[in-house]
Amino acid sequence: MLVEQMNFELSSGYIYLSMAAWCDSVNLQGFGSWMKVQASEEKNHAMKMYHYLLESGARPVWAAITAPKTEWGSVKEVFEDALKHEKTVTSRIHAIVDAAFEARDHSTRVFLDWYVKEQVEEEANADEVLKKIEMVASSSQGLYLLDKEMGGRKGA
Repeated sequence: MLVEQMNFELSSGYIYLSMAAWCDSVNLQGFGSWMKVQASEEKNHAMKMYHYLLESGARPVWAAITAPKTEWGSVKEVFEDALKHEKTVTSRIHAIVDAAFEARDHSTRVFLDWYVKEQVEEEANADEVLKKIEMVASSSQGLYLLDKEMGGRKGA
């Protein structure tokens, strides 16, 4: 399950890079920058699993990554998809935690605590941006200012 999740984290990075490309292509470079930071975080999540697997005596195996969606109707749709995706990641992490608990694999369960906490933050971040987008609704000035704010997000 960890190998599958490791690959899913990389796939998540591709999704966020695709979202970044869409944002950049519609002149929302701040949102695009936010998504590139998110993509980088997903790679870091995958590599953390990679190293844990090696330390645990397992061999990480890379899988093919499916091409992500490339078109959205609005930046609101982008962040709706981002939040939905993070909820999927959360449910997957919870399933791995449950399996580790059932298998009495205490090391893996403790390792996954970080991911459980991280997913709370990931969902909250996407939800916060989505709510801000909804606040500015049809205001092009509001969207412009929000795009500038999103460009200020720093990587981990």
